Order: sequence, then C-alpha cells, then structure tokens
Amino acid sequence: MKIDSNKAIVNAPVEKVYEFLSNAENIGQLLPKNEVKDFKGTTEECSFKVQGGITISLVQDELVPTKEIKMNSGEKSPFPFKLSVMLDEVDGKTEGYIAFDGEVNAFLKMMVKKPLTNLFNHMTNELKEVFDVKA
Repeated sequence: MKIDSNKAIVNAPVEKVYEFLSNAENIGQLLPKNEVKDFKGTTEECSFKVQGGITISLVQDELVPTKEIKMNSGEKSPFPFKLSVMLDEVDGKTEGYIAFDGEVNAFLKMMVKKPLTNLFNHMTNELKEVFDVKA
C-alpha cells in the first residue's frame, strides 16, 4: 500500500528543514496531539501510540542530505513499512511530502489507509507551522 501526503511549501531553507527532520525526536512536534500518546524519541528513532493503542515505531535507515530522510518500521510496529520524507528546494523555500510504502493485507488496508493519509497530511501541515512560528 502506497500513500503520498499532500505537498507542503515550508517557509525555510531546505537545509534547516532537513536538519529539523533528521532528528527523529522532532517528529513529535508534527503529530496530532489529541490522537497520539506516549511519544518517545531519540535522534535516530521514535515511537508513539495511535488510536486503538497501536504502537508505531520509526527507525532512521538512510539520510540523503537536504533531499530525503528514509525510515523503516521498528519492531513494535504492527506491519512492516518504509517511510520517506522527500525534500526539494524551491526559490529558497522547501517543498516536501511524506511517501509511505507498507506491507498491508487487504483487510488492514481498508482500516488504515484513511487514518494514515490524514496523519501524513497533518504532519506536512504542522511542518509549515513549525517554521512559520520560528521565522
């Protein structure tokens, strides 16, 4: 199952956005506060609980400076997946989106596709807010 979030234009240089996102602890600032519990993060991995008590864990896999942050599902995640944050410089600002690729059966896909799409779109919108506040 593949999901791409909406693209967001962040009012900050791509180096700053990359630096922020390459610290997995900062991902907590992008998550919807009312839907996520027990966020724990370090520079290289993070985990949190979503509705239904399911734990999602992300572990950095590869960092491509100012272009892409690749993460894999950690051991606590309910199914294997890859998640990439794609970044591109546009006129001194940053265009970015989240690309998700999960190994999900048909039944689970019906249950998780919409909530995951909403989560990733929320995260890209929050990223804009983080940098609007800092600017």
